[in-house]
Amino acid sequence: MFPAQALAEYLKNDGWDIALMTDARGLKHAGNIPADPMIEVQAASITPRHPVRAIGGMWKLMQGVKTAKAFIKDWKPDVVAGFGGYPAFPALKAAQSLGVPTVLHEQNAVLGRVNRVFAAKANLVVSGFEVLEKLPKKANWQVLGNPLRAHIIDASQRVYQLPTGKINLLIVGGSLGARLLSETVPQAVALLPEDMRSRLSVIQQTRAESLDFARDIYAQAGVQAICEPFFTDIETHLANAHYIIARAGASSVSEIMAMGLPSLLVPLKIAMDDHQSVNAMPLKDLGAADILPEFEFTPDIVKSILLERLNDSFWLETASRATRNAAKPGATTDLAKCVTNIAIR
Repeated sequence: MFPAQALAEYLKNDGWDIALMTDARGLKHAGNIPADPMIEVQAASITPRHPVRAIGGMWKLMQGVKTAKAFIKDWKPDVVAGFGGYPAFPALKAAQSLGVPTVLHEQNAVLGRVNRVFAAKANLVVSGFEVLEKLPKKANWQVLGNPLRAHIIDASQRVYQLPTGKINLLIVGGSLGARLLSETVPQAVALLPEDMRSRLSVIQQTRAESLDFARDIYAQAGVQAICEPFFTDIETHLANAHYIIARAGASSVSEIMAMGLPSLLVPLKIAMDDHQSVNAMPLKDLGAADILPEFEFTPDIVKSILLERLNDSFWLETASRATRNAAKPGATTDLAKCVTNIAIR
């Protein structure tokens, strides 16, 4: 939803009318998207591993396509931009069947299943990373980066400062945190030498059920820590951080790049096509991040990485520079120009 929000905000400010089409779940997270109208369609994921469920899912998608066709015929959009996921299926299917130009944006380094269906016929496929696996050969592909929300871009203007006294450690685990990170990182920090623990200032996105556990461990270790399930001002914490531990979702990696943050990335094991590992590889290849699979994400191993990285000012500085150089801060503007150009052809 974040890349869609960024594009919608830009186009709205440029005078465009924006409509949003998604399912009921998507509408719950659409409050900040400047779209009117917002159209709810039926959608469902389909997997051959559950054939009965797949039949029901296909029926929902077809109902969604029917709704989408009726809306497109009435509203007559100049272009339809899809950001992946099954909620985008009805709009893209309807648009391509009615001859409306389509632009696909793929946030991850592996093309998602829905985008694969429509990529060959799309006017343009835009990706967030230099690598895009599973892309059809006929697709018209361009690398522009992942659009970031305006307040993230604004906060990224800061200059990375090496820690001299306090070390600001930020831990995020997706939209509502991750239990693995919520519980393992406090235990790892507690194993650090006292002189490092006394310098740490921790901001941790923590699952609600793990809050007491994390807070108690940090308190017992004498570490200054703020643990919450969600931060409305995450851009402030990103801008203040010296080092980040995070999942490797597309938005997270793109925000890390924009901020120039040295990182430890923990790909989600169950992610489709292991796309989070592919997302993280560019930063690892630059020597700017460590990738730690879930099965290796133990207190002892995390403690060792923190001890090595946070004590190495040269690595922190070079990693920050390499990370920022990999960023594409103009992604929103560039995507908006592409969408506009396709719409007015």
